[in-house]
Amino acid sequence: MPRLYPSWIISLTRPFKPQFIVSSSPNWKGPSNPVAAYATEASTRLQKFQLRNYQEECIQSVLTSLKHGQKRLGISLATGAGKTVIFTQLIDRISPSSKVANQTLILAHRRELVEQAARQCSNAYPNKSVEIEMGNMHASGTAEITIASIQSFTSGDRIDKFDPRLFKLVLVDEAHHIVAPGYLRTLKHFGLDQKKDDSPTLVGVSATFSRFDGLRLGAAIDEIVYHKDYVDMIGEKWLSDVIFTTVESTADISRVKSGANGDFQPGELSRVVNTEQINEITVRSWLAKAAGRKSTLVFCVDLAHVSGLTRTFRQHGMDAQFVTGDTPKVERSERLEAFKHGEFPVLVNCGVFTEGTDIPNIDCIILARPTRSRNLLIQMIGRGMRLHPGKKNCHIIDMVSSLATGIVNTPTLFGLDPSELVKEASVDAIQGLKDRKEAEKERAKETFSPASNPSPAGGMSRNITFVEYDSVFDLIADTSGEQHIRSISKNAWVQVGPSRYVLSGGPNGTYIRLEKSDAEEEDVESKFSAWEIRGLPTGVSKSPFAAPRRMLKATTFADAVHGADNYASEHYPHVLISRNVSWRRGPPTDGQLKFLNKLRAANEQLEATDITKGKATDMITKVRHGARGRFATLEADKRRKERKASMQEQEKAMKLREQVSLGPLQA
Repeated sequence: MPRLYPSWIISLTRPFKPQFIVSSSPNWKGPSNPVAAYATEASTRLQKFQLRNYQEECIQSVLTSLKHGQKRLGISLATGAGKTVIFTQLIDRISPSSKVANQTLILAHRRELVEQAARQCSNAYPNKSVEIEMGNMHASGTAEITIASIQSFTSGDRIDKFDPRLFKLVLVDEAHHIVAPGYLRTLKHFGLDQKKDDSPTLVGVSATFSRFDGLRLGAAIDEIVYHKDYVDMIGEKWLSDVIFTTVESTADISRVKSGANGDFQPGELSRVVNTEQINEITVRSWLAKAAGRKSTLVFCVDLAHVSGLTRTFRQHGMDAQFVTGDTPKVERSERLEAFKHGEFPVLVNCGVFTEGTDIPNIDCIILARPTRSRNLLIQMIGRGMRLHPGKKNCHIIDMVSSLATGIVNTPTLFGLDPSELVKEASVDAIQGLKDRKEAEKERAKETFSPASNPSPAGGMSRNITFVEYDSVFDLIADTSGEQHIRSISKNAWVQVGPSRYVLSGGPNGTYIRLEKSDAEEEDVESKFSAWEIRGLPTGVSKSPFAAPRRMLKATTFADAVHGADNYASEHYPHVLISRNVSWRRGPPTDGQLKFLNKLRAANEQLEATDITKGKATDMITKVRHGARGRFATLEADKRRKERKASMQEQEKAMKLREQVSLGPLQA
């Protein structure tokens, strides 16, 4: 049978000899070690690899979890943390579950990731057999290490040659895809569709495991055992410093519909953001803030947006080029290599460089496409965070559109309100702003939502707006408290108190409460908690609700919201929790008007045309979850302040009377 040496494999091994010997036939029984032809030479060159401290911590967390009986583990690591290095180290560090189980499978969903893992494994283990299952390359099924693309692995009967009893470890790269059908089929083949003592160990690694960002991950992974955030990586100098600038675009995306994945529909979004005006704003923002940058990567919505924005850059004299999924492979490689060597300053793309791409020279990212996906945002920003000689930092320019449409942007990654517009703020500065704002909130209990705006000169000074309410109705009618959470979530969350939100829609009045965790709790890193308060059928108990059950704890507000949303999407009717359903735009019921009008003066009664059914529902939720008590507290605080101010005025007047002043005396 012919043995093939694909060009991409040969290029992996330079300056060594060809590294893999594979066959186009699935029945080929070649040598047990496909790298034997060069293993001796490679082993003499191989130097002892020194793990970074967090990489060793990560490996130890995996081993500890396995000792405690876990089998299906997740690792959350920032882009650039060396996920493939940890993969390869785990191969020798994890013990077999039986005498015959000594094989390892590495799964990825893109060719680039397969190539990367193959290169790393062959360098780390020159004496182990390494085979690839991808496209026309067929592994024997008996190699000590098999790297496979998930598409090829699950194609036809190719999966059948892999005996689950012979495998000790299954590794999944970019594991936020792990609940896709192909992965779930593979996990079932290896007995990993649920926790089993005799199954291989499963370890999934991703840069975009929002730790509670999709409880559906529980179908494949039981525990996230390690988390290293990109902010930590920057602070410890493992990743490049980053500075952020957000630009308030004039694009109106309020009517752009959502697609099947919850993000904006690309076609509709493109029609809104791919205009001459918006593209002009984008290019002028780059010229004003980052024209001196050597390597700028631009993320667009679709092919039309790529074409329009590239053309606008070139009209301003910039040598901008583009790469899309339709760019011919040879031309794409040549263009990418030229960009890596700094031959032109701006590379425009859509959906090509979000995962598995290593271009360390990138020193500027333009986010020209709004998104509702926190994971996509992190993937895009992560492209610019790798270290590179001569690279001081990476400038992220975030083109913010409408803030009331559920987008996520760079401020939300730091737990800030998405309406924060920042100008050339470093990671330390933006993190410091978050810390100061949280401290200010603690000092300003009487306001639902302190507002913060940058100074016109670009400084970080803040103007705090305190909201006062003249009645309970004014309090429940105020929607400013929902702006932040509804920019993150598409559901009808209602703020019922400082750092406390409610999502209704379960059976018998069941609801979810999301709140800032008690400061006295031991788990100080988990700043937010979500609780389910289950409604009980009438007559079952004196209380209408069961005891609250904590669903999750999270380190960031966005993670807590996403986790609660995913739980609600599986257990509550969509029509009751979504804020975009048609019934919410209809008129209120007579019962709703009667309830709300009890809170208003007789000469200020609501009519059906004054309010929507959805707005009335939200207001009633606030009342039922403590608005009256909240207003009473605010009123008491207000009276105390008034008394204090009065006493201070009296003291001031008394001091003035006690002063002796030169000059004429009044009669």
